[in-house]
Amino acid sequence: MNKILVANRGEIAVRIIRACREMGIRTVAIYSEADKNSLHKTLADEAFCIGPAISSKSYLNIKAIIETACLSGADAIHPGFGFLSENANFAKICKETGIKFIGPDSELITLLGNKSKAKETMKKAGVPVVPGSDGLITSKEQAIKLAEEIKYPVMLKASSGGGGKGIRIAYNQTELENAYDLVRQEAKNSFNDDSIYLEKYIENPRHVEIQILADEKGNCIQLGERDCSIQRKNQKIIEETPSLAIDEKTRKKMAQTAIKAVKQIGYVNAGTIEFLVDKNQDFYFMEMNTRVQVEHGITEMVTGVDIIKEQIRIASGKTLSYKQEEIIPKGHCIEARINAENPEKNFMPCPGTITGLHLPGGNGIRIDTAIYTGYTVPPTYDSMIAKIMSYGKDRKEAIAKLRSAVAELVIEGIYTNSDFILKILNNPQFQSGEYDTSFIKDK
Repeated sequence: MNKILVANRGEIAVRIIRACREMGIRTVAIYSEADKNSLHKTLADEAFCIGPAISSKSYLNIKAIIETACLSGADAIHPGFGFLSENANFAKICKETGIKFIGPDSELITLLGNKSKAKETMKKAGVPVVPGSDGLITSKEQAIKLAEEIKYPVMLKASSGGGGKGIRIAYNQTELENAYDLVRQEAKNSFNDDSIYLEKYIENPRHVEIQILADEKGNCIQLGERDCSIQRKNQKIIEETPSLAIDEKTRKKMAQTAIKAVKQIGYVNAGTIEFLVDKNQDFYFMEMNTRVQVEHGITEMVTGVDIIKEQIRIASGKTLSYKQEEIIPKGHCIEARINAENPEKNFMPCPGTITGLHLPGGNGIRIDTAIYTGYTVPPTYDSMIAKIMSYGKDRKEAIAKLRSAVAELVIEGIYTNSDFILKILNNPQFQSGEYDTSFIKDK
């Protein structure tokens, strides 16, 4: 692999470009008119304007991206996360064009991207799943009948959903009837697919995911778990590894279950199987993400494995650099997502120009970002502008380091959620580890 086009922007584009640099691989950046002064454009060996600010005409413009890859002579495309990273059609077109898509085959993206089909597939592979519909729900009457069978509360979910969209919880029949049309409409608007399914709502669970890597030769390893239970409106805010929610027996069982499933479906590249864990330590499959995760960095810090480099190696047809027995996670790592938003105004996005910036450092601190003094955060894209990660010998030390780093962070000119992050880190309930996905809404 000699040249990779990075089909993304922001910190993940910077992250991929740096990994390629270290591997001696040339990079091609694409950028929208809104990102003409972006860091990823500057760091890449080549850069091409892909279109106007709006995503549909730039970062989601498959035709323009493929043409740019061909024009630049790129032999592979790394999609990062978000945008086209889980777009099966994009992966298929890459293959048809002779460009390597750094991710799984389009067939698997289609299968696992459809939540109801993914659930059926995992169930066949022996993975525990949340009780719910066998396939899609096609009428209110069907939804009501099933809800009565599995008992309320239940959750209606968009089959092609993601990012917390297309989800409604119902505690009774009236709420279910009202939610039915809302979820279908939101699914249609957000994903151009109004198909939905229903499942039992596991109240106040922990959200725990297993990171896996699998190559084309049938080798598969797991890199431990991440706890992503600190969320606001189903959007992750703080992630950590290892999870305090599971004991060693459950940890081992979850990891074995994840590897078994991945091997059974023939999955290749990096992926994450996400589970809901209840108070009895029973776990249930939620979804599988067929891409690198936002929070991949904390896994890298405790294992020493560079997940981006492994993705590239796998896509090049090479064998995994590690065997399972070589993966021995050490210490504790926590990540906080810094967003350009104002928590005092219901977390309203806060684009604008950064007039002053100080990024913290020190032993055990990693920051993934693409911002700099003078950078203008555009209003067009996701509000996440940085990820601060801390590593400690144990959780107490990791919290102390992250608290210190976030307190030291200075971003002037725009509002951010850094003070809100500090409130979480200082909260006794968080510090004790006795929290679940209801943590923020209960405050």
